[in-house]
Amino acid sequence: MRRGRPGALPRGTAGRTLTSVGSQDTGEPAQEAAEDDAARLWHVTLSVAGGEAPLGEVRRALEQLAHDHPFLLTSRYANDHAEIRYWEEARDLHDAAAVALRLWGEHRSTARLPPWEIVGLEVIDRETYHQRIAEGWGPLPATPVGVHPF
Repeated sequence: MRRGRPGALPRGTAGRTLTSVGSQDTGEPAQEAAEDDAARLWHVTLSVAGGEAPLGEVRRALEQLAHDHPFLLTSRYANDHAEIRYWEEARDLHDAAAVALRLWGEHRSTARLPPWEIVGLEVIDRETYHQRIAEGWGPLPATPVGVHPF
């Protein structure tokens, strides 16, 4: 981090510039460096809740969301809340969470989703998801895919 006046160079640095160090300079193979930046799979659970809505409309809206967002695995719903589970491909947790937090709002009008708010979000990596399943925690992978009531 450089401190000082904008445009002024620190003493003793005239003519020197900083450059980033690439994977070729570290001895790390280029393929391994590229894999670090590659997208990973994240299991997302998005919980929404709000005022009551007719169950038929909630189901139809979640089915439309599943059609619009093909990676949707399963949705469970009641007349005042819903839970959506799906896999997201993203570079890191921050990117996966950002996409998840936009999902409900971006599809609200096209899928005619209820005007509920996001009340919960869980994003875990694939390894953690499978570890939980192996330890007996969380929904089994055999949970029926689709839209189901609670």
